Amino acid sequence: MTLLDLTPRATSAERVSTLPVAIIGAGPIGLAAAANLVERGIDFVVFESGERIAASVRSWGHTRLFSPWKHLVDPASARLLAAAQGWEVPDPERAPTGAELVDEYVAPLAALPQIASRVRLGVEVLGVTREGMDRTRTRARATTPFSVRIRTVDGVGEDVSARAVIDASGTYLSPNSLSSSGLELLGMADIADAVTPALPDVLGRDRGRFAGRHTTVVGAGHSAANTLLGLVELAKQEPGTTVTWLIRNAQAVRVSSSADDELADRARLGSRVDQAVADGQIAVLDGFEIIRGRRSSGHVELVGHRRGEVVEHATDVVVNATGFRPNLDILREIRLDLDDIVEAPRRLAPLIDPNVHSCGTVEPHGFRELTHPEQGFFIVGMKSYGRAPTFLLATGYEQVRSVAAWLAGDVASASQVELVLPATGVCSTDLSADGGGCCS
Repeated sequence: MTLLDLTPRATSAERVSTLPVAIIGAGPIGLAAAANLVERGIDFVVFESGERIAASVRSWGHTRLFSPWKHLVDPASARLLAAAQGWEVPDPERAPTGAELVDEYVAPLAALPQIASRVRLGVEVLGVTREGMDRTRTRARATTPFSVRIRTVDGVGEDVSARAVIDASGTYLSPNSLSSSGLELLGMADIADAVTPALPDVLGRDRGRFAGRHTTVVGAGHSAANTLLGLVELAKQEPGTTVTWLIRNAQAVRVSSSADDELADRARLGSRVDQAVADGQIAVLDGFEIIRGRRSSGHVELVGHRRGEVVEHATDVVVNATGFRPNLDILREIRLDLDDIVEAPRRLAPLIDPNVHSCGTVEPHGFRELTHPEQGFFIVGMKSYGRAPTFLLATGYEQVRSVAAWLAGDVASASQVELVLPATGVCSTDLSADGGGCCS
């Protein structure tokens, strides 16, 4: 005789509710999401591809942020830190470097037991889907757990089930192309070893790469400005160091020095670049549309169109400061609703369009504007802005507070979105790939 198993089985919805929320990225926004979930009593797991917390921020840690400390700390994170160790916000009116942000705030937050126990470092997320479903299957989709495919540093693959997914992976690792077309630059493979990502440590770690050489910085945003000023200082110390600023627009000065900018460090940055250009310390090559890169007589040559003519520009090192774009490859099996132009969530895009808005004029927004057809899936932080360069950390913190409230079923709190940003009506409003990161 066969005995029947009469043990009550959990429904799909009941099983989903027992699973953790998967957070992709252990930077400031991903960890803020974790802190808000801690306060809500919701379990989670954080996947970070780097070997250390906030790996991307550490890459540009020598760079000073524009925002002062008072705009850089998530309220829920501050409460957890204060409760655990009496932590207080460092000098509220001072803007820290990226390294200081990590060392004095992000790393201590990640070290809190209720967060540290749920962070997995050195884990790359390869894809997100629903268990047993590609994006074409609809039946019971909303009650089916997410499945996050990961790969550890030793190459081991694993599928992790989750009740919801918060993608806070950022955009630093997916820069825009040097090519004005947006496609990979023709000849990139031949010159790749001479191209460096945005915000190299010109005066420190990467000094040897630039000393005594001709460097061309491509891009018209504040990331480019930081590098230009570092190179100007290096040129004073290292003979033979020269600097060219290559931009695609007809006007060279894209970095504002407006007195109306409440982010004073950013205004000062613009003034210093203006002066360096006026003094001849930075050569400006404007209106240059790059179409190809190649090697020539021991140099790198950028070939492009300038004022209707084909021109060539020889240099030794190229810094790609053309901005960033979201990496959407891991989301191929997720049903997304993205704006056709900036690749941000469709409801969010009109609020952040850099043709209309600067950092300080972006309206507060939360879970509603971040919602996709895939219920329970959210892109937050810099990645939620797609190709728009108007992101501020304070905005991302409000995003994850609202999302966490929604996941907890507190729709009233999730819907009450409030945020006061500094007046920054001075950002670049050109959506070309030239700028990138006016508020980064």
